[in-house]
Amino acid sequence: MLSERIRAVTESIREATARAGRPDGSVRLLAVTKSHPADTVHEALDNGLAVLGENRVQEAVAKFEPLRAARERHPAFELHLIGHLQSNKAAKVPGLFDWVQSVDSIALAEALSRRCEQAGVTIDVLVQFNSSGEQTKSGYADPEALVDDAAAIASLGSLRLRGVMTIGPFTDDTARIASAFARTRALYNRIASALPDAPIDTLSMGMSDDFAIAIAEGSTLVRIGSALFGARS
Repeated sequence: MLSERIRAVTESIREATARAGRPDGSVRLLAVTKSHPADTVHEALDNGLAVLGENRVQEAVAKFEPLRAARERHPAFELHLIGHLQSNKAAKVPGLFDWVQSVDSIALAEALSRRCEQAGVTIDVLVQFNSSGEQTKSGYADPEALVDDAAAIASLGSLRLRGVMTIGPFTDDTARIASAFARTRALYNRIASALPDAPIDTLSMGMSDDFAIAIAEGSTLVRIGSALFGARS
């Protein structure tokens, strides 16, 4: 049952947080509903999972626009775009997503800010760092470019820069995973120090297979899909 899996994942997050010597509740759970049907979203919300993540804009439109139009059933949920966003799809973000975790260029940030300004909304964003160096992953490969662009992104009026996101390397080598997360944490700390007026508070690292390592390296938000909902179709 989903309720049992939620309890198991929540307890695992709590245990990992305690092992890292961090306060209970300092790591948020984002439930990844990508590739799962609308019924799974309803079940997740009914079981108290209020922070949800989707990879694809069109899939999110089909599943979440009806919920946005029917707030009386689920009055408070937070939807994050965690997959790559093309600039030509930025117009679909305002009013649907509350966060975009995958900002990987100043051009995308500017397009997103324009669309949000036109819609009269402000959204939270993270800059994505390609900490593994894998060419199949999106995100800034150059940490210096990321730091430079973060300052420009923070100045855009319709975006709130909240921190950094990364996807760990696809490997069983825990030392390599930890190293990638440590590099991302160092970038996060640099940005927070360089931009004291920005609300930098979110380091999004860790998924079902590596979230304990991510928490040990400072993650404040873990993105969990298969451990909650099973394998995607």
